[in-house]
Amino acid sequence: MTKAPRGLRTDGEVTRARILDAAGQLFAASGYAETTSKAIAAAASADQASINYHFGSRSGLYEAVLADAHRRLVSLEELQRLAGSPIPAAQKLRLLIEQLVHQAVGNPEGWHIKVLAQELMTPTSHLHALFKDELLPKVAVITRLLSDITAIPLDDPALTRCLLNVVAPCLMLVISTRGIPGPLREILHMPQATIVQHLHSFALAGLQAIAEEYAANASC
Repeated sequence: MTKAPRGLRTDGEVTRARILDAAGQLFAASGYAETTSKAIAAAASADQASINYHFGSRSGLYEAVLADAHRRLVSLEELQRLAGSPIPAAQKLRLLIEQLVHQAVGNPEGWHIKVLAQELMTPTSHLHALFKDELLPKVAVITRLLSDITAIPLDDPALTRCLLNVVAPCLMLVISTRGIPGPLREILHMPQATIVQHLHSFALAGLQAIAEEYAANASC
């Protein structure tokens, strides 16, 4: 049996990708509850049986869309390559923030950002699957990076608080793409380099302060 050349997708893979993209755009525009399998099939030039074949159900398709959206924001492979690079930990943090800002600010009209923002603002039961399958492995990598910066042990609750402080501003940038008025919308019009520099300086200063506090308490 001959195999398809590497790098070329099969008809099934092409159909799956087409359904995923069509569903992502519709979910971003109308939300999960208002988007039907029939509408997705029509937008993808496919039949509803193809949705069930590739994703099991509309619910399974939505979870796949959320997972794909989060990978576009930042993939586990990208994080692992960054974590394993020889550059200083503080620079790794800057590159991570740069990636997140670029995705949120540089491509605010992308359906993956809109879908994630929508899920964060009005969570569905599918958020649990996203957290377990996509977020937890990435959180583990980022937490280890913060441990390298602060010298706080991985199992210490202080590191979890640091994670919240570093990640929360980036999540707020994602949410801002949903058209929330006020300062968040203003930030979207600022130069990306300015946003990255601010978030990195702010995060690094906070991490260094917590690291000093942790070291002082540990020596008592």
